[in-house]
Amino acid sequence: MGYRPILSVRVGLPLHPSSSSTRSPASYPQERSATQGRGSRGAEQRSRSEARRSSTGRMPTLILSTNVPVDAVVAADILKDCSKALARIIGKPESYVMVSLNGSVPMSFAASEEPTAYGELVSIGGIGPGVNGKLSAAVAEILETKLSVNKSRFYIKFDDVQVLRTFMCFSSATSLLN
Repeated sequence: MGYRPILSVRVGLPLHPSSSSTRSPASYPQERSATQGRGSRGAEQRSRSEARRSSTGRMPTLILSTNVPVDAVVAADILKDCSKALARIIGKPESYVMVSLNGSVPMSFAASEEPTAYGELVSIGGIGPGVNGKLSAAVAEILETKLSVNKSRFYIKFDDVQVLRTFMCFSSATSLLN
């Protein structure tokens, strides 16, 4: 027996008619249909996956935060080096890669305010335990070289929105969180 739509939802519409919106109806996203089994986990995961995919486009995005002050020249080098490493290791064009660096962020690790860093990578596919270890090692090397952040004081979280998996890496070791 095939699936048939039982509920039609328009994504992106104002919740209330009085909500202010300058968008024309023609710019609203197309209607999406939930399939049979309203509470089914599969339909819920597909909806979450579609929402996350649309928010990230095709770009892998790396966000780095560190407690180390970062000047503009060093920031430019880190952004460039991380962008190249990310594209090379994940196998996506560098034109899709986005890297953000936040310096002087109040943070501590192991009850110490010595140089430390935290990263998050969101990608539609291209990541998994083997790739994550390589990417974690590459970013840790860049941060150690450019900012003197010891590799043992850096964590990175990986979100693969294609399969809704989250991984954490510490010292190039990967753990699956969900």
